[in-house]
Amino acid sequence: MTSQTPPSPSMRPLDALWRPVALAWIVAAGEGLAGVLALAPGLVEDRWLYFAVTSLWVQWVSLSTLGVLYAARGLLGAIPPVTVGAIALVVALLFCWLLTWAARSYYGPIAGPEAIDWPRLARLASGITLVVGFLGLAIFDNYWRGQRHALNARQAQLEALQARIRPHFLFNTLNTGAALVHARPGEAERLLLDLADLFRAALSGPREIPLADELALARRYLEIEALRFGPRLRLRWDLPEQIPEVLVPTLSIQPLVENAIRHGVEPSGEGGAVDVSVTLEPSVVRIVIRNDLPAGGHRPANGHHVGLLSSRERILALSQGRGRLDTEVVDGRYVATITLPRHTA
Repeated sequence: MTSQTPPSPSMRPLDALWRPVALAWIVAAGEGLAGVLALAPGLVEDRWLYFAVTSLWVQWVSLSTLGVLYAARGLLGAIPPVTVGAIALVVALLFCWLLTWAARSYYGPIAGPEAIDWPRLARLASGITLVVGFLGLAIFDNYWRGQRHALNARQAQLEALQARIRPHFLFNTLNTGAALVHARPGEAERLLLDLADLFRAALSGPREIPLADELALARRYLEIEALRFGPRLRLRWDLPEQIPEVLVPTLSIQPLVENAIRHGVEPSGEGGAVDVSVTLEPSVVRIVIRNDLPAGGHRPANGHHVGLLSSRERILALSQGRGRLDTEVVDGRYVATITLPRHTA
């Protein structure tokens, strides 16, 4: 399956600049630049004082520029990255000149051998700002291209993994529909409509959908399986009245409930229960899928892996590493927990 949808809004280049790790690297690079300038040969001023002043200058310009970009992130999100880079350079230069003007106003003109050539200082500072800015843009452009290529490769791999899941489900569903056509035609029609909704989402839907829509797809899947397993499948839903407005990868929850059926309910002669719950916390949303395990209460050695890998990697990509999928066995039940930040919508 080849997706033709555009990149996710959550995959904006500027988002990478405001992570703690990126900010730490920017500050460290600024300190490194100040250290190199302080160690330059021919410097007659006190090197420690020069390092302190240069460090203050560099950090003020770089962090102020980042602050402006962050404040205008909503407007800049629709602008091509090249234009954003040019805007960032202009903003950095403006802060450089503003700092030079503020220092000139504070110290005033100094006569004699200690006089400061402010125009020359402004030209030097502007040159350093431009050189560092261009180097930073080149590094960031390479980083972003690498991230995009890695994400595209990961998406292709995950789509191949998803393709391995669907034939098994399709085969079982069609068999169930064939068995229901004569005995219970109304249920057979509902089964085929649910199946059409699932495959429409898989083949032509966006890469991300609201959590409420993804839960609806999982519910359709479980309704299809309930027709096949009958009383052997016991479903329990625990959802809040208002589903939080967060985005999830399309068909990220459905593979987890499919695994719950295939590796929990189907192998057991007595069937089992599948529970789906959503809990809200101040900063995160947790989606939990629990299923009974076959006799012995052990995780199947060869089960759960394909669906788990697909969902885990797509959740990490969507949430920029802030979301996760955890699994464990608790009291003889397999538990898969998706944790997402509440502001991904």
